Amino acid sequence: MEKRVIGNLDVSAIGLGAMPMSVAGHMPDEAQSIRTIHAALDAGVTLIDTADAYTPSSGEVGHNERLVAKALALWSGDRGTVLVATKGGHTRTPGDGWGVDGRASHIRRACESSLKALGVEAIGLYQHHRPDPAVPYEESVGALRDLLDEGKILLAGISNADPEQIRTAYEILGGRLASVQNEYSPRFRSSEPEIDVCAELGVAFLPWSPLGGMSSAGGLAGPFAEVAAARGVSPQRVCLAWELARSPVVIPIPGASRPETILDSVAAADLTLTEDELAVLG
Repeated sequence: MEKRVIGNLDVSAIGLGAMPMSVAGHMPDEAQSIRTIHAALDAGVTLIDTADAYTPSSGEVGHNERLVAKALALWSGDRGTVLVATKGGHTRTPGDGWGVDGRASHIRRACESSLKALGVEAIGLYQHHRPDPAVPYEESVGALRDLLDEGKILLAGISNADPEQIRTAYEILGGRLASVQNEYSPRFRSSEPEIDVCAELGVAFLPWSPLGGMSSAGGLAGPFAEVAAARGVSPQRVCLAWELARSPVVIPIPGASRPETILDSVAAADLTLTEDELAVLG
């Protein structure tokens, strides 16, 4: 599979977003989740994205991280080739709600918990999950810098950031910002400016919900369906190929809960769209 770069590491052009395996209402059984992760790894995926907040309930923080760790422990391949990215700063609240906590103290505690959940001495890529309006952004990113300096994380990233926040993080981290993870898909294109900033700075851009989200990933229609029909492939594969063509810094991380879906997504790395097709897709 084509390789792209995060920080100083080569990774697969398509990653695996593990969130659907741990969110209430969507999660498959553990055995199916592990089969899905193994299918991705066997197909050449070397980037798995998770977060401490990907959990069925507020009482099971770290559920998805532990699932990913178990799948990797059971995999027969070389685990050293796989970059596991996780996130902290987005919280789960009673009643299955969501909150934010960008305090440096929280990010440090969250990182320590993620280290234990993943069973590692250092996290491959640790990302600040979501800005906290009640906390100066500099404080949150400063926590990442300290964790990076201490060797608890090997690469630092941010998520749900605007162009100004990307530049701020890049400066605070002394040019060591490895990735930005924002929502981006055919139905959500407002992250175009962030992609351009990442390309300028040489920072990887990881689109989350690159197929439009769990509720609409199967509903890609219009030009994407037309190009897919002409090519004899799925609209989802065309969608990911379109994102890969957007910029060399783009590394989509489609969510999957079945082996079949991640294998179809992986095949997008080998689908090169023509200039005419890209023009039709917009």
